Amino acid sequence: MNELKYTEGHVWIRRETDGTVTIGITEYAQEQLGDVVYVELPEPGKVLQKGENAAVIESVKTADEITAPMSGSVVAVNTLLADAPEIVNDDPLGEGWFLQMQPDNPADVESLMDQDAYEDYIGGL
Repeated sequence: MNELKYTEGHVWIRRETDGTVTIGITEYAQEQLGDVVYVELPEPGKVLQKGENAAVIESVKTADEITAPMSGSVVAVNTLLADAPEIVNDDPLGEGWFLQMQPDNPADVESLMDQDAYEDYIGGL
């Protein structure tokens, strides 16, 4: 698996070999949310700007918005989450991914935190 990058919003990003990026929430985020009961994803083809709301996630505790870590077009969404949102709790870094994007600027991935920086970040929360 390619090295993951992270945002302060507890989103992970994995660069794929075809130039797209896969996006999901971190283990830390799903633990904070509790049992996920609903995920609303954007339509493929939607153009997102960095920082724009990309998805909504609801749990038994709260609802939260997932923001786009970079600008680009949505090329795919994880349709499994519509019927089984609990996959986010079971496997947030794998089968619980949210969406795939074609970034406008692939180099934007490099500006995000690596695993060590992210662990330091959540250690200070």
